[in-house]
Amino acid sequence: MRFFHISDLHIGKHLHYYDLKEDQRYILSRIADAAEEQRPDAIVIAGDIYDRSVPSAEAVSLFDWFLTRLADIRPAIPVLAIAGNHDSAERLDYASAILGRQHIHVAGMPPAREEERMKKVTLQDVYGEVCFYLFPFVKPGYVRPAFPQGQAPEDYDGAVRGLVEREQIDTSVRNVIVTHQFYTAAGVPPLAAGSESVRVGGLDNVDISALADFDYCALGHIHRRQQVGEGPAWYCGTPLKYSVSESRDQKTLTIVELKEKGTPPVRTEIPLEPLHEVREIKGTLEEVLAGAGEEIRQDYVSVTLTDEKALYEPADQLERIFPRLLQVRLESLRARLNGEEGTQEPDLDLADPLEVFGQFFEEMQGRPMDREEESIMREMFKEGIE
Repeated sequence: MRFFHISDLHIGKHLHYYDLKEDQRYILSRIADAAEEQRPDAIVIAGDIYDRSVPSAEAVSLFDWFLTRLADIRPAIPVLAIAGNHDSAERLDYASAILGRQHIHVAGMPPAREEERMKKVTLQDVYGEVCFYLFPFVKPGYVRPAFPQGQAPEDYDGAVRGLVEREQIDTSVRNVIVTHQFYTAAGVPPLAAGSESVRVGGLDNVDISALADFDYCALGHIHRRQQVGEGPAWYCGTPLKYSVSESRDQKTLTIVELKEKGTPPVRTEIPLEPLHEVREIKGTLEEVLAGAGEEIRQDYVSVTLTDEKALYEPADQLERIFPRLLQVRLESLRARLNGEEGTQEPDLDLADPLEVFGQFFEEMQGRPMDREEESIMREMFKEGIE
């Protein structure tokens, strides 16, 4: 049994204020191409399909396009997807029964009543059954009605353990759980990337021992690929870099192979090369401009300048070379003495007024600003500053 393990697509996400639609379509196309070439027995999506609980029409259309690409492959490849903490569970559950007839199995809502259980999809190979348990993101408050009175969990660990124990897993066959939570191993948290919303050391933590009955744990939520503990539990990471802190990461497509019961799963990672890289560049302004070859000019770039002399509008000079400039930082003795070290020019992060307004606009309108609207607002903010 071979299957793709992907997660945290975050369709509709922006990197600073840059729309990643083109980059996401490109990387999803590469995954679909790999599915046509590799012909896995299943494709697992471990949550956070969308970046927002109310995704834009463009984001929904892009995911629809991706599913259509996968559904067109023959013989059919089952797709098994769950809701993450960024998704709307109710929206993902819509038409799930119809999608199931097309081999697309979606679990948006966790069990919410005592008689309910996780959605289970059973596939077959030469070694027998493989049972996939689809376990969407859960908060204790979501599932209290699923427990007898007086036994409701108070934290995430209790909620996950309680729901898993109710399944009465048949450990004589191979079992895979698809889940989206913040898993730790004996209190040791996974390495976060900076682009995910997690709280280390809080009630969100779930110890990975809760999933001990599974032969493979396809985890989502953490954006860097890594093993949790010493067992078969892995975060596959995001298919794209969603923060500057991930600039040195190699994003991959994870392929998992299960053989006979009792044999450890075999993981293979195929590098995913993006349409535009996320880069960190450091040096004097002259060095950065001189080293800006054509192969990196279209990338998303964070620049740290080390000049000791005062510079004239360095951000404007850099933006003319790097149209996807993310931020400019100052790191020099002069900057430290003047209290400027670590400042950003321009401040394209969350403190940037255009970025803040853009988020507000998208929340109110259900879509990002188009280029004309963004240009108008950019001019308005510029006039206000001047």
